[in-house]
Amino acid sequence: MYVPHAPGQPEHGSFVSVLFPRRLLAFIESLGGAGAAGTLAERLRGASPNGKRRFTVRRGVDADAIHAWWAGEAGSPAGPIASDEGLALLGQCAGNIENPIGMTALPLGVAGPLRVNGLHAAGEYWLPLATSEAALVASYARGSHAINQAGGASAALLGENVARAPAFVFASLAEAGSFVAWATAHEAELAAAAHATTRHGRLQAIEPMIDSDTVFLVCRYATGDASGQNMVTIATQAMCEWIIANTPIQPLHWFIEGNFSGDKKASYLGLIAGRGRKVSASVILPAEVIRRTLGTSADAMLAYARVAQLGATLSGQIGAQGHFANGLAALFIATGQDAACVAESAVGFTRMEQREEGALFMSVTLPNLMVGTVGGGTGMPHQRVALELMGLSGSGKARALAEVTAGLCLAGEISIMAAIASGVFTSAHHKLARTRG
Repeated sequence: MYVPHAPGQPEHGSFVSVLFPRRLLAFIESLGGAGAAGTLAERLRGASPNGKRRFTVRRGVDADAIHAWWAGEAGSPAGPIASDEGLALLGQCAGNIENPIGMTALPLGVAGPLRVNGLHAAGEYWLPLATSEAALVASYARGSHAINQAGGASAALLGENVARAPAFVFASLAEAGSFVAWATAHEAELAAAAHATTRHGRLQAIEPMIDSDTVFLVCRYATGDASGQNMVTIATQAMCEWIIANTPIQPLHWFIEGNFSGDKKASYLGLIAGRGRKVSASVILPAEVIRRTLGTSADAMLAYARVAQLGATLSGQIGAQGHFANGLAALFIATGQDAACVAESAVGFTRMEQREEGALFMSVTLPNLMVGTVGGGTGMPHQRVALELMGLSGSGKARALAEVTAGLCLAGEISIMAAIASGVFTSAHHKLARTRG
């Protein structure tokens, strides 16, 4: 709507905008106003290159070199941010870090034990959570207690695949189509090239996606007990190198990942087809458990669920859930998972339905859960101990870890939704986070 002159706005002198948003005007003012272009350009101009400083990569852990770096480059008299014991532990992590300068500690709490009745997980599991967010562990502990009082969470692994999507760019759509036809006639050779790089990974499917002159080959792998990101990258690299050496339709360009697989991103492809381990967990909470443990009712939680679903839809969220990322981030850091994979792992759905006699059915489904019990950071000393606490360290445990992780997310959804529905969300955070002794 055009407003030529707002009542009370001066016609001359200081300018008051009725068209541009106030946050934009505040930003302009923070830069020095409309006439500060020259000063701003000077502030943003690149500095002269410093030829004395260059990036180098060190893999080994040398305590003397680390102390020297802190004293020299960092100019810190305090030395490295790790004790001698920490530096010794750092030596066990040399394969997980470049340019090591110390160890960063984060508080580790525990929730549970949580009862999980799954296809692969059966029993009670402690939930180690590394976080600096007060109230988080308490919330998951409360949700776990509610689940246990209802007999435990039912959980099931529904699928497994880790995707890598190399891209091939051709001169025309015709060439792209011919390439796909050639590839389909050589699937045995493609699989053999990929399998030659790994003892545990298996190529399950190749799904071509053609967009004009560009072909994405979505390669889906089973990765055993590893999360498998590096495994599938190395296998796909070998497959692509065989393709380039043998295909009669040579691409103009090819790339190991065309940004199609959903790696470390929330995507609709992952939501539908899954990436990592697809897992679901559910529980029926009796009315008495909801009243006594959660301090609310099924009706109140369902009323909030309807609003939360509407909010998710109107804001364009991929999936609809309360806070999967909270529990996932804390568990990932504690157990040595790739923390960046929370971006895709936290996509999913929470459902709530009325049951007889005031009971409430709740379920969570995570189609993109990237977890493993071998490889990556799972072998680091502290992270290995956290997995051992869960009874889920080493081979043969990844599927159970996925089901327990779904149970963790279910516990978190129950607790946060009950807190918001009952009106204690703010007071709980105030009590646990603001009034610490």
